[in-house]
Amino acid sequence: MTSSEPGTKPPKAAQASKAPKASKATTTSRTSTAAKTVKAPEAPKIPKGESHLALVRRARRINRELAEVYPYAHPELDFRNPFELLVATVLSAQTTDLRVNQTTPALFAAYPTPEDMAAANPEEMEELIRPTGFFRAKTKSLLGLSAALRDDFGGEVPGRLEDLVKLPGVGRKTANVVLGNAFGVPGITVDTHFGRLVRRWKWTDEEDPVKVEAVIADIFPKSEWTMLSHRVIFHGRRICHARKPACGACPIAPLCPSYGEGETDPEKARKLLKYEMGGYPGQRLSPPADFPGKPAPALGAV
Repeated sequence: MTSSEPGTKPPKAAQASKAPKASKATTTSRTSTAAKTVKAPEAPKIPKGESHLALVRRARRINRELAEVYPYAHPELDFRNPFELLVATVLSAQTTDLRVNQTTPALFAAYPTPEDMAAANPEEMEELIRPTGFFRAKTKSLLGLSAALRDDFGGEVPGRLEDLVKLPGVGRKTANVVLGNAFGVPGITVDTHFGRLVRRWKWTDEEDPVKVEAVIADIFPKSEWTMLSHRVIFHGRRICHARKPACGACPIAPLCPSYGEGETDPEKARKLLKYEMGGYPGQRLSPPADFPGKPAPALGAV
């Protein structure tokens, strides 16, 4: 496993993994001392009548802080080309990226191109993607979008939002994922994590993903949209969880108006950290070279 790129400050989790091991007695002593000296972050003092300008400044500062914490933020779906990313994103509905990544190697080995997938036997495809859930509906979408790519786009994934959303099973979220990560076209991915966090941070109180996207697009320059999406989603999966956010271990706690919704004790909060922040594998079987964590295991691996 390689560390972060030269000149890039690795995340704290990665730095900690390189530290020499201490004896049990020393570790116990340090833990005891840390428990006495580490203080929970103070609740932020954000005015109730925060102006739009102040909100924009706070939001952009949060983005800068997240960039420091997650310099390696990236899409957590394994893919080698736009078609694979499109298919993987469709499969990711109502399941984890990890489960998709464990499922797609066999799927793409059987159907490497839109033409191959469009001609697939539905029952055989259903068995291949069964682990992702809702496999019958997803099979129907994959067969439909593959046929549309073959018949309407010469077997190529289009690089325009208006074309992508016409494909079966493809909405704005999926289209923005593909545009931002396969074509380099800026887009905001409003998934469940993104929506939850921007509401916790009081950037918006909108619930509709399209309206959320519009509000956030007005706060940040277009050049930041794709990486902002990755950083926010990374943070939502690793620290700011839905049921019990790890507030006491959150690096942006002083900027969060919802601080205190989760565990504020630093030691208890650290135990809630997930993926590489907690020393566990991330979601990708084939992560980028600068990813500090461990690759996820293949489907069925012990």
